[in-house]
Amino acid sequence: MEESVLVNKAENYLKEIANDPIILDDIEEFDNFKSLYFKLVDRLDHLQSLKDDMDAQGYTTPFTALSRYGTKSVAEVSLEEVGENSRHNQIFRMKANSKKNILDRVKSAIDSHKIAIGNLEQFGYVKCNSCYKKYSIDEYRQREAKCSCGSMGFTFKVRKEATHRLDIIPYLPLSGNYMVLFGELNPYGREAFKHVLNILKQERKGVVKTIALVIKFRDRNNRLIRKNITLDSQYVNNYEEEVRRQYGRNVRIEALRFHRTKPAIIDDKHARTALALAYVKYAESIIFDIKDDILKRRLTDFKRLNKYYEVLAKYENQTPDFIDEYDLNAIDAWRKSQIQKEFEKLNYVDRFGNIKRSLSRDLKIRDSIYKNTFKNFAPTLIMWDMFKYYMTTSNNSRKIVSGPFPYIRVELDREQRKVFQTTYTKVIETLNSFTDIKIIPIPEMDLLLYEKFKFEKQSRSSHIKFNQVALGAALIHQSSEVEIEDISNAFNINESRIKKEIKHIDQIRNPKSDKSKKFMDLIKK
Repeated sequence: MEESVLVNKAENYLKEIANDPIILDDIEEFDNFKSLYFKLVDRLDHLQSLKDDMDAQGYTTPFTALSRYGTKSVAEVSLEEVGENSRHNQIFRMKANSKKNILDRVKSAIDSHKIAIGNLEQFGYVKCNSCYKKYSIDEYRQREAKCSCGSMGFTFKVRKEATHRLDIIPYLPLSGNYMVLFGELNPYGREAFKHVLNILKQERKGVVKTIALVIKFRDRNNRLIRKNITLDSQYVNNYEEEVRRQYGRNVRIEALRFHRTKPAIIDDKHARTALALAYVKYAESIIFDIKDDILKRRLTDFKRLNKYYEVLAKYENQTPDFIDEYDLNAIDAWRKSQIQKEFEKLNYVDRFGNIKRSLSRDLKIRDSIYKNTFKNFAPTLIMWDMFKYYMTTSNNSRKIVSGPFPYIRVELDREQRKVFQTTYTKVIETLNSFTDIKIIPIPEMDLLLYEKFKFEKQSRSSHIKFNQVALGAALIHQSSEVEIEDISNAFNINESRIKKEIKHIDQIRNPKSDKSKKFMDLIKK
């Protein structure tokens, strides 16, 4: 396929996706759920095929061909050919940029679809009406809607206790339009976006990936040789022994460098961007729905504040005909004078032209609500969802299925857990009071994650079958002062199941019988 044809094909397909909005109405109905899931999976397959074609045609390094043109050309260029060479350079650069941009958008669309599909897979499953066997929606699709018993009758079940947030799906850059979505964010939304992105980019302590050495040794002909070599991370503690084994006992190490990798919590930039945008845009939709109710409770005069911002918006982009459009200072002065006149008519300013005290107080209260509460909606939501995901899934399941967070680390180290040290208590109170979202303020979530990862290691070889959601709830109850009833409501799990997992935790941590103690000692070893 020709390069321009492939670019046009990808652009047209992304445009089709952009013109086909995601509808979540009655998503608990199986036909609606199935239709959306199958559509997203088909799209993902097509996008992946486009990406494979682009990789095969060198779209990952589109500027390589430019090395033969312009200032980078090795061959001598005559004076007459300079203009033509420059034109060729420009044409190739435009084509290279086009390749880079379309591949970037396709990658963004792929990761966005993975996030959407992961959320849907967590949301529900099907159950055979004949033998009652359970299937994930992906298994149902692969089996072409037929159970192993031969039945084709299924019932759709919603996992209320699983970690999913379908409401973010319509806000994902499914057509790779992440730059457009970012441009639509208001100033507070942009700050929230940066905050969420920093959470997802939190890197773990550097892990040695390779070891680069410069060595000097004598070969069989007694010639002195200097050589650059690279060893894998498995030799980080015994690189000297490995070098001597390969090049003899008299080898000398002249230089040594450890190359480290620092993976982030979400170890893919397109997935991070898509998640950050989706959560921030979703948070903005929540703010739009509830902000008036919150402000009415806190402000002295809610209508007056709205009128204040209406006046500002009225003259924000207005330019009078009698002022030169390029005279920015004159335009700015005119706008300020018009706003001042409006404020005087509305009695919003005193005789000295200063904003009246009560209005000034309302403005400060509004700014405080936006800066300290609304701006932290998205960080609070994504931190809670990631915390809940880690607490309610096993180590093995996170290795196999990334769920709503593609490329998420299976386990977090101390550096990465630092982002969970902040608890936005006021934000959580606001969300619980004005929305149907269930979040409980849990102090020191980072330590609870540490306890969860530690317990996973302790129970690795036990034959106890844990209910992972109830286990996470039980660990929270045992390690904090949160009541079982509150955790049960937030996790949508019965209290009896939580109490059962508390017994399992005690059985692992404090074995009573001699046989259990010996077994636990073997596990620790």
